[in-house]
Amino acid sequence: MENFLNNAVVWFAIGLAFFLLEFVVPGFILFFFGIGAWIVAILSLFADVSINVQLIIFLGSSVLTVVFFRNWVKTRLGMSTSGPSILEDEFIGKTAKAETVIGPGRNGKVEFKGASWDASSEDHIAEGENVLITDYHSIILTVKSIQSV
Repeated sequence: MENFLNNAVVWFAIGLAFFLLEFVVPGFILFFFGIGAWIVAILSLFADVSINVQLIIFLGSSVLTVVFFRNWVKTRLGMSTSGPSILEDEFIGKTAKAETVIGPGRNGKVEFKGASWDASSEDHIAEGENVLITDYHSIILTVKSIQSV
């Protein structure tokens, strides 16, 4: 029984590590590998299976959950790419303040809601100028000079 508990604890810890890494790594995929690890942990509690079978079940269940449930979970959590997203409501159309000079081919920084964000613009924007957030790409905000609006 001690061997089963050790395997289950190891797989549980691996799953927990994947869940925690999901907060650091973008993409919403590691979550499903955490689920796969926890499936193997539960299986290890009730059955004595070899490490090869454990690895196959881990990889198979992880890939299957990514393929079949990722989009559904993203939609349920409001992370869907179709339609307006939470980020669009939060950023687009709001004003920020340029912390550095920003221009075509020269990214800079803007301050928005007390945080510093990378920003790009086709306009020449001076440090301290108020800007309008028009779009975002990953973690880079696209801004426009309010004077040119």
